[in-house]
Amino acid sequence: RGRSAASPGAVALPRPLGAEAHEEEPMLVAQRKNPDYHGFSAEPDADVLNMRAAFLAGISIAVVLGSVFVHYLPDYGLQQWARREAEIQVRERERRGLPLLTSNYYDPKRLSLPPPE
Repeated sequence: RGRSAASPGAVALPRPLGAEAHEEEPMLVAQRKNPDYHGFSAEPDADVLNMRAAFLAGISIAVVLGSVFVHYLPDYGLQQWARREAEIQVRERERRGLPLLTSNYYDPKRLSLPPPE
């Protein structure tokens, strides 16, 4: 009941709209003409040239834009800012004739401490 005459493993795929039974897809024709087909052109020489140009442009853009992105990343952990600030502080202390480091972080004369009891 309801069995078809075709073999059990055969499946008929629908054709694209407007495709005739005798027409082959252009990609298959290009692959048969050029086994190293890259998808850029049906002509083998133009296909290789276009593939190499696209590869070179893609890699060049990735390297250039990647380098620009890394160069303009923000100062991670404010390390560069801390270095510049320390150099400013050292120059200022040298200009005033003060020691570079003191044992007191704050000036003890300016601190208001509770009376010793």
